[in-house]
Amino acid sequence: MLNYETLRIIWWVLLGVVCICFAVTDGFDMGVGGLIRVIGKTDVERRIMINSIAPHWDGNQVWLIVAGGGMFAAWPVVYAAAFSGFYVVMILVLASLFFRPIGFDYRSKIEDPRWRGMWDWGIFIGSIVPPFIFGLIIANLLLGVPFTIDEWMRVTYTDSFFALFNPLGLLGGFIALCMVMMHGSAFLLLRTSDTVYSRARKCVQVTGILTTLLFLIAGAIVITSVDGYTLTSVIDHASPSDPLSKTVARVSGAWLTNYHHYPILWLLPLMGLVLPLVSALFARLNRYRLAFLTSGLSILGIISTPAAAMFPFIMPSSVQPNVSLTLWDSTSSLLTLQIMTIVAIVMVPTILAYTSWCYYKMFTRLDEKSIKENSHSLY
Repeated sequence: MLNYETLRIIWWVLLGVVCICFAVTDGFDMGVGGLIRVIGKTDVERRIMINSIAPHWDGNQVWLIVAGGGMFAAWPVVYAAAFSGFYVVMILVLASLFFRPIGFDYRSKIEDPRWRGMWDWGIFIGSIVPPFIFGLIIANLLLGVPFTIDEWMRVTYTDSFFALFNPLGLLGGFIALCMVMMHGSAFLLLRTSDTVYSRARKCVQVTGILTTLLFLIAGAIVITSVDGYTLTSVIDHASPSDPLSKTVARVSGAWLTNYHHYPILWLLPLMGLVLPLVSALFARLNRYRLAFLTSGLSILGIISTPAAAMFPFIMPSSVQPNVSLTLWDSTSSLLTLQIMTIVAIVMVPTILAYTSWCYYKMFTRLDEKSIKENSHSLY
């Protein structure tokens, strides 16, 4: 069997892949939902947008469930600390997600503009709040989270809910929002035609430029103004997890250390900066498949950039750096990771297989004619 150190790295990579799969698949769902009142000007146009994601939106959220369950099982201390410090914003995410299934299912039950308009706002809220909050959280991880851990392993969050809404946190939220809207509008290029296609094409161009611009600003702020974290004690990568057994220092420029040691990592922020513009260019040229592909790859680059910078830190503490949670001291036991790896070898390919099959079987273009002809069977 694989040793403890290798399994820890595997689960860091695997949970990162799951989060990226969620961002890429459910990201375009949320992007479409967030644009429902921007691109969709009439009821039929909004129904086209909703039904473009209807066959897949609920299946795509499997990745969010897998990410949460995987974090609980592989990183229990991180799970406890994160849901303690981010409790209120995670409740906001959960509450906003309730609007999506209700909005999709009930919107077309009554042919009343006020009724449908109300659910359009529900879908809109349920689509913009989660990505904004996730971006907010990632940005705050770069700053460090104000939590402490005592000798009894009790986690205490020492700041207020509003402290999360700092300039870098807000910038991270807007990056995530522009990113999913770019991806959602690129997806609409694959599934729609006529007026909706035309507006989505323009939206890819605008949001692609905004994503690159905001990501560039965030990178400049992190490089020039944010102190990173670095381990200053010797770490036994194969020892049992103990977040209290190390020393950590805050050092200016520490988040660039991994990039200096492994220059190939610079490809990640380069993808995040360049590919949104490439996606916008492909949309302008009506190369819709390439626009969607490059949009998805840009998400990979944007999410991987802070992950690569922070490694091996998962959740640094800004008030008690020595209890910062890292890959080497926050994981479950060796046996737990071994069992989880066996389960993942079976389940992750299964999810990928049935997801791919569903997209293959249910992928068609929608227009006003198809909506009107199937009005009673569609959302």
